[in-house]
Amino acid sequence: MNKLSQSLLLLSVAYLFGCSADTSIEVETPAPASQSSNEEDTTNAIPNKGKIGYSAMSLKNPFFVVISQSLTAAAKSEGYEVITMDADSDVKRQANQIEDFISQGVAAIVLNPTDRLAIGPAIKQANEAGIPVFTCDLQCVADGIEIAGHIGTDNFQGGELAGQAMIETLGDEGGEILVLDFKQANSCVLRVQGFKQVIASHNEGREAGQITIVSEINGGGDQSIGYRATVDSLQAHPNIRGIFAINDPSALGAWDAIDEAKKAELISIVGFDGALAGKRAIAQGKIYADPIQFPKKMGQVIMEKFMAFQSGEEYEQVELIPTSLYRQADAKSDPDLQLDQ
Repeated sequence: MNKLSQSLLLLSVAYLFGCSADTSIEVETPAPASQSSNEEDTTNAIPNKGKIGYSAMSLKNPFFVVISQSLTAAAKSEGYEVITMDADSDVKRQANQIEDFISQGVAAIVLNPTDRLAIGPAIKQANEAGIPVFTCDLQCVADGIEIAGHIGTDNFQGGELAGQAMIETLGDEGGEILVLDFKQANSCVLRVQGFKQVIASHNEGREAGQITIVSEINGGGDQSIGYRATVDSLQAHPNIRGIFAINDPSALGAWDAIDEAKKAELISIVGFDGALAGKRAIAQGKIYADPIQFPKKMGQVIMEKFMAFQSGEEYEQVELIPTSLYRQADAKSDPDLQLDQ
């Protein structure tokens, strides 16, 4: 083979496999023209600073998937890798995951507590190991633990908006309502408290059109559990006119139950979250309204708090994001739903 043929063969191989030492590192910003490719890679590559463990309450819930994605993206930009684990709403499993993160020597632990009290001992182990723990969306209220930072929703305010939405949809007639709660999560407890306060104010001094909570039952924060809880409640309370569910999955489970019972025209549902599935249900008229949260922002802000913690800067340890009420009219102009049309 002559030299020209050998050169052509080498160029063909390089083209097919697309590999070279100079282009193997992804560069986010171009270097000045005077720099070589190797200098560009060295200047812009972000060194690996360590790992962050994230224990999601349940990755069946799209809300926590969004938090994982935004946290992962924010961490990557700072040189950290995020290990995401699914606790599947099991406090024992989450405790084991925290122990695993400790054994791996992660730089920080982020979690959505599966139980606001029972996860305390596991968090204390991380405290003793010198690993900062941050909570996201859900808070832990156990005694004797240290939380380095929290970002979440103003859940009481969101519950108040949910109460206003229930009053709107039931109108002057009022009626019996069901609450699908989830007492293991402090955020959900606050949502129900805010909801009840608005309903109590509405009923005060009113003889006609009162809204009466006839049952408050565990919806599990889960579609299948919410469905079963609603089926049982409809049998026990056949005159229910409204359902407040503490998140979108349990609200969608409630919809499945009332649709199956052919009561969709008689019962209004108010959910909570504003996940894509919930927004779609609102657009379709299955759910009346949601106080919506902002999970993408949560992942980003938790990373900001961690970086401030690392550098010893002052930062707001507890930050709550207000919700906004999302109705069918909002769904019509929502860019998240444009692809569905």
